[in-house]
Amino acid sequence: MGEPAPGFTLPDQHGNQVSLAGLVRHRHALVVFFPHAFSSICTAELLEVQLNIDRFVNDAVQVVGVSCDPRDALRMWGAHEGYRFPLLSDFWPHGVASRAYGVFDEEGGMAVRGTFLVAPDQTVRWSLVRGPGEQREIGELHAAVRGLTQPTH
Repeated sequence: MGEPAPGFTLPDQHGNQVSLAGLVRHRHALVVFFPHAFSSICTAELLEVQLNIDRFVNDAVQVVGVSCDPRDALRMWGAHEGYRFPLLSDFWPHGVASRAYGVFDEEGGMAVRGTFLVAPDQTVRWSLVRGPGEQREIGELHAAVRGLTQPTH
C-alpha cells in the first residue's frame, strides 16, 4: 500500500462532477467499485454500507460507489434504495476510472468489486478486490475504516 491513487472526475447520480482530489481534501475516501446497479450482490453490499452509514460517512471518511452504469440508472437505483452517498458513473469514457484502478473486466465491460481506501495525500491505504460473483464482507470494510482512528506502526 502507499502507491498513488489514480485521480478521477466523474458525474454523480445527480450530474455533479466529483473528483478524487475533492473527496480526499479533508478526509479519507472509501471508493467502492461495483459491476451493476440493481444487481442482487451489489444491492446487498451497498445496503450494508447504507445501514452503517455513520461508520462510512463521517469526519474521517466519505464513501462513494462507482460503476460503469449510466448516470440515470444510478440516480433511479440510488433513489429506490435510499442511498445517502454519491454513486459515480464511469460510463463515458467507458470504464476509465475502473481501468485506472485495475478493476475493469474487459470481457464483461464492467468493473469488478474493488474497494480502495484513499488517504488525503491521495495514496491507497488499503484495498480489496473480488471477482465477478464474489461478495465483499462488510466486516472487511469496517476493519479498514476502523483503522483510521487507530495509530499506525
